[in-house]
Amino acid sequence: MSLDPTVAHRLDTLLAEDDRTRDRRYPGFPADGQPVHTVYVPADRFAPDTAARWGAEALAALDEHGPLVGVVEGVDEHTETLVRAKLGAEPIEDLRIDFEDGYGSPDDYTEDTAARAAATALSLTTESLPRCIGIRMKSLEGPTRHRGVRTLDLFLSTLLESARLPEGFRVTLPKVTSVVQVEAMVELCTALEQAYGLPELRFEIQVETPQAILGADGTALVAPMIHAAAGRCVGVHYGTYDYSASVEIAGAYQSMEHPAADYAKAVMQVAAASTGVPVSDGSTNVLPVGPADEVHAAWQLHARLVRRSLERGFYQGWDMHPAQLPTRFAATFAFFRAGLPAAAARLRAYREQTSVGVLDEPATAKALTRFLTRALRCGATTEEEVTALTGQLTS
Repeated sequence: MSLDPTVAHRLDTLLAEDDRTRDRRYPGFPADGQPVHTVYVPADRFAPDTAARWGAEALAALDEHGPLVGVVEGVDEHTETLVRAKLGAEPIEDLRIDFEDGYGSPDDYTEDTAARAAATALSLTTESLPRCIGIRMKSLEGPTRHRGVRTLDLFLSTLLESARLPEGFRVTLPKVTSVVQVEAMVELCTALEQAYGLPELRFEIQVETPQAILGADGTALVAPMIHAAAGRCVGVHYGTYDYSASVEIAGAYQSMEHPAADYAKAVMQVAAASTGVPVSDGSTNVLPVGPADEVHAAWQLHARLVRRSLERGFYQGWDMHPAQLPTRFAATFAFFRAGLPAAAARLRAYREQTSVGVLDEPATAKALTRFLTRALRCGATTEEEVTALTGQLTS
């Protein structure tokens, strides 16, 4: 070797700050997993038994209009058994008590009352508490700013009178249009922590406006928004209908699979990559209600959209009605179960340095591991099945 060895040391010095910045901004994938969906419930309809009631209503819809076998592509009897077990044990993985579009804009007295009542209901929820829960406040835009702050403050003060903040608590900040709004949300969270002696409050950024995707200077603003959250951001969620309307998509064509939606979500996906912040797809407003043929058509649409999101790397979406839960879990389980054998075989071959006809690199091996881990966490498979397929348990 002819190169002066001090060159490498000079490069260490030159790149030291860059290394630290990259490690801080891009810590990798979230270690605590990601829910497969977020359920939105209007604040004035939230009760201590909301999760259990949604599970019961989902099972009732399945009893009345099922089975899913033969209706939803890729679902077999075993998958449907898993779905029924999931609906009985954990029908909602992530729940948001909604004070925004799903709730409306009543007078201050009405919303104050709803904020206190919802917080009291949450304090009384001792069973079936979802792994993640929180509220969606109104936006920090001028017309709704003070109302949003007041609702969040009232909700927390009422809840903390008789209970702790639940594990996995987060606030959804809707209609974010600027990095400064995210910075203001950080300041609001800091003030609430100081006022109530709280641990660090976490929040989600809801992308519902084109300004979050492309700023006035041509910058993809969702990327600096994530970093402006100073480690508090636990999700970036796509808002299907507000975003579609804001880019002039006619109502009949507003959908999670519109090209405008795909573009926005692709920007979100790249902006959030390796930051530890999960990205969530949006919702469909076609609900599985009415006669059997209409329910089946809505189930088929919902299942197809869920599967489409999963294939594109979006592992979470919104559900707006109990009867959407069967197809949320059916499509999710079918996706993971269809991919289990190949993913496990490739991971085992990579570990044992044998050939299965695919030459995988370390990054793909990590992706295969995450695939199996997601399948385990949502209930699509079991530890015993993964161990049998891979030869070892995926942690």
